[in-house]
Amino acid sequence: MGITLDTALASLVANKRRVSALKSLGVTTVGDALTYYPFRVADPVRLSTIREAQLGQQMAFVASVRDVRVVPGRTFRVIATVDDADFARARNMPGGTAQLTFFGGRKNYIDWVSMRLKSSPTLVVSGMPSEYMGQLQFTHPDFMTIAPPSPVVNGTGISGGAAAGSPVPSSLKYDADSLDDAILRVTRPRPVYHANSRISSEHIHETILNLLWMMGARTSTQPGGAAGTSVAAAAALVPPSTESIAVQSGEGEVSPVDSSAGNLPVDDRLSYAIPDILPEQVRSARGLLHRAEAFLAIHDPDSRSRFNNAIETLRYEEAFVSQISLLKARQHAHRSNAHACKLDAGSTDAAPADASSTGATSAGATAQQDTSRNASHDGSQGNLRDRFIASLPFSLTAGQRQVIDDIAADLSGDCPMQRLLQGEVGSGKTVVALAAMLQAVGAGYQTVLVAPTQVLAEQHYETIVTMLARVDETNVCSDSSGESDTVSNIKSDTTAHAASVSSASTAIPVTLLTGGMKLAARRKALAAAASGAPGIIVATHAAFSKTFQAPRLALVVIDEQHRFGVEQRESLNAKTDDGTTPHLLVMTATPIPRTAAMTWFGDLDISWLTELPGGRKPIRTVVVNESDVPTMVRMFQHIRQRIDAGERAYIVCPRIDADDESGEASAERNRAAEDNGRRSASRGRGGSRKAGSVGIDDPYETYDENGETVARPPLHSVEEIAGRLQKLPQFDGVRFATLTGRDKDDVKTQVMADFAAGATPVLVSTTVIEVGVDVKQASCIVIFDADRYGLSQLHQLRGRVGRGGTNSWAFLVSRAEPGSIAEQRLEVIHHSLDGAEIAQADLEFRGAGDVLGDAQSGGKSSLKLLRVVKDADMIADARSRAERILAADPELTDDVQLAGAVLDFTRGNETFLTSS
Repeated sequence: MGITLDTALASLVANKRRVSALKSLGVTTVGDALTYYPFRVADPVRLSTIREAQLGQQMAFVASVRDVRVVPGRTFRVIATVDDADFARARNMPGGTAQLTFFGGRKNYIDWVSMRLKSSPTLVVSGMPSEYMGQLQFTHPDFMTIAPPSPVVNGTGISGGAAAGSPVPSSLKYDADSLDDAILRVTRPRPVYHANSRISSEHIHETILNLLWMMGARTSTQPGGAAGTSVAAAAALVPPSTESIAVQSGEGEVSPVDSSAGNLPVDDRLSYAIPDILPEQVRSARGLLHRAEAFLAIHDPDSRSRFNNAIETLRYEEAFVSQISLLKARQHAHRSNAHACKLDAGSTDAAPADASSTGATSAGATAQQDTSRNASHDGSQGNLRDRFIASLPFSLTAGQRQVIDDIAADLSGDCPMQRLLQGEVGSGKTVVALAAMLQAVGAGYQTVLVAPTQVLAEQHYETIVTMLARVDETNVCSDSSGESDTVSNIKSDTTAHAASVSSASTAIPVTLLTGGMKLAARRKALAAAASGAPGIIVATHAAFSKTFQAPRLALVVIDEQHRFGVEQRESLNAKTDDGTTPHLLVMTATPIPRTAAMTWFGDLDISWLTELPGGRKPIRTVVVNESDVPTMVRMFQHIRQRIDAGERAYIVCPRIDADDESGEASAERNRAAEDNGRRSASRGRGGSRKAGSVGIDDPYETYDENGETVARPPLHSVEEIAGRLQKLPQFDGVRFATLTGRDKDDVKTQVMADFAAGATPVLVSTTVIEVGVDVKQASCIVIFDADRYGLSQLHQLRGRVGRGGTNSWAFLVSRAEPGSIAEQRLEVIHHSLDGAEIAQADLEFRGAGDVLGDAQSGGKSSLKLLRVVKDADMIADARSRAERILAADPELTDDVQLAGAVLDFTRGNETFLTSS
């Protein structure tokens, strides 16, 4: 059976502990392993004798272990005395001695190091020499243990001990099978991988090399040995032992590919097993490597330049596949038909049932209306959208006017609008969206606004009803609880389905549909939608359920688009009864840099709202070190003063309670089960529990120089902080409330109502309040473990305060070490209120996939190398070439591998692509 990129590691790797350890890193298939790229490459090291050592210059040597001592104390030390007499003699040099010193506060680490040193009488050591008390010393050097020759019994290899009378624990695994192999790996550029306590970088590297050998690789990326090694040794990959891999039944040696490739030269089999994705003309024009060659050059590089060339190849491949995917998504959208929602500035007559003959004025004339002249619409004349704009108690910003006009032009056409609306928190996206929805309703169609949470959906519903009440107090018909009969206010004849609601005598139905509604109210809301009557539906994930039908759906507005997958959004296309595709407007307040937006939302037209409505004061941001007790006390005293002044305060924690191991992601991230009232815990990449699973949008893992994760203190929880704060004298007599994703929907609604009314002026919450919660009296927000959040998420949380025109404060409570990267991140949010600037910094700190929601969804992005900011020119080149490829072959019939990669990308990046 052939090995492919989809082959499970469990079927190839005999060591089940290693399989489990790799799974904890998200590596379960051959493809996962090959795309588990090293985070750095160690420079080639000069092979020398100990006598040739020069202080401060990296070197490698072969040594014999003479003595290993563990020195106890406040910090444990392991001191190994080694000499290179045998190695130096082979180089006609006198031998020398040195000490290898290791420090550690953990006894298990010290035991592990000493056990490795004792297990192998010969080591290959790489490090920087220094001098201590007249003795040459290497502090924390890299070293590789070498397996002793195995005695042969009846033709079967049996592992022997490290030395006679010195049994080695079975848990130890040698780093190299031979001295030549160890020298080759130490003296060549060495990939270093992110590792953990269960598996080292060396063992990750070994596994990947074994997989490449099984797939057909037999030589390194380029013949030529390192200093002190033979050409043959430098060019050969060491075959894996049968203790490392699982030999398939009936095989004398591991067959790298199936029989159809059996007659190929050995190294060509790797190209057969890993076919190229990029079209040949693109690869040649860019001077890129074959995909198989690139993988080999990354995981077994013979030079840094070769490694860099391989990274460039696979980075361009990611750019090219992503741009092909976006362009095909745009092609797909443009081939569909949509309802033309034309504005009729003067008529108040009902539109005919045939949507194609609305009798409206031309799109060109209506789209150019100056919506800034709110007063020019007197509320009793003109189309519904313009009467709404005229009724607003404030003037639209120039940005809002421009975006409304752009959307009007899109909606007037019969090609589905595909538009992303990005705006700062509080920039007025809801007003823009409501104007668009009223244009669709005014043309006789249905529109749905989908929000990611019930709290936000209810808030949108109340806001829309209030705004429409200003248009005509008597004409707003609402159905949030099922007690008011929306359906009875809608004409039952078939022409009513397309009736224009421009006239002042026609109600504007607004229906709320959530997963937490009682059955009777839910059925009534579903019946209102299924009637096809013109109106606005505000929904949660319930809109994606099979029971929701809106036969005359013309416009879908999705708030906080990164909370939804493409399959959910695409499901709304099936709600219509005439085969049309609804217009799509997706909104986000999550700051996305323009370069990232152009990359990931290249299938959309993009609008930005950069102006904030007048009256909002800038939020003062303060970074507080949690260990600074006096500052913490002053912070709580300040919050009490604001509460006594009638204001409110949020306290945000990443976890629900101390035992919350599965995380708050069940409510914060995976809302898809909301329509049946259930919550399901989200898994991080590869099933490992990361910070993103406890309400934090992306883990900022900290790694040591060997790629291993550094332990950090446990995250604070809502239960813990609420209990602590209520005992403080500053909050004596103040009522607290808590809000988490585990709470039932009716509990959430009541908690938010009490908080807004001031009954419970302090709300201790998880990040469930991150999006859309709007309490005008909230003036303070305290975010615990702020150093563990992404900048974009901190900016979103900060936007929950200052919405009522009062002074407001955001306190970022941190346990970041001075001078650390975490502290640098907080300084960005401390000094800036500009969402674009913050998003740019966030992107540079961690990458596009995480900023745009990869970690939030628990999905696995296929984009691991592409850098949206630094690779902007590469992305532009890839888009240009992708356009030419698709122009010549729209269905990619001549590039089967590319077509498959595009399909895989689309499926694996649902949080990035808006349509497929």
